[in-house]
Amino acid sequence: MAGEIPDLIAEVRTGTGKGAARQARREGNVPGIVYGGGKDPLAINVNYNMLLKKLKAGRFLQTLFNLKVEGQEDVRVICRNVQRDVVKDLPTHLDLMRLKRTSRIALYIHVTFENQDKAPGFRKGGTLVVVRPEVELEVTAGDIPDHITVDLTGREIGDVIHIGDIELPAGAKPTIQRNFVIANIAAPSGLRSADSEGGDEGEEAEGDEE
Repeated sequence: MAGEIPDLIAEVRTGTGKGAARQARREGNVPGIVYGGGKDPLAINVNYNMLLKKLKAGRFLQTLFNLKVEGQEDVRVICRNVQRDVVKDLPTHLDLMRLKRTSRIALYIHVTFENQDKAPGFRKGGTLVVVRPEVELEVTAGDIPDHITVDLTGREIGDVIHIGDIELPAGAKPTIQRNFVIANIAAPSGLRSADSEGGDEGEEAEGDEE
């Protein structure tokens, strides 16, 4: 099921060109343009402080937004470019692309883990080491999964979980072609130390024999 898509609030920008853009910035806005989706481009203004907050939250260019503009029908968009001031590195303009429900896009999807109580490795003191808490998947705009789930049932110490071990939602596929690691079950620190010490002793014994 698709997760909740965050809103991006904007207003129609009257006038075009550098003069209108400068006026928007003086009023505490960042000018932008919405294009694609078989419709004419729409000039908009986005509140500067709100946009800066979303940019600082991370993954702005990989997030699908529900664009809300007064007098316009809500539309799903993804940001394709954020222009920044070359000195201050602050946003000065953004380009948003409209998406159809059938559009394919790459987004980062959260990874959750379940059935930890059914994994013998954890009962033996093993710990879960998460390598990728999020995975970039190619999905359709109309059916974005809220998360993907890793079933830990039967997992033992030393087990490594790859993306190929996970059942992905229908229509979703990783953007990376190789079978990368999602997580692993590590041995308890005491056991790892004992193994390490044992290995050292073994190496010294071999050296003595030589």
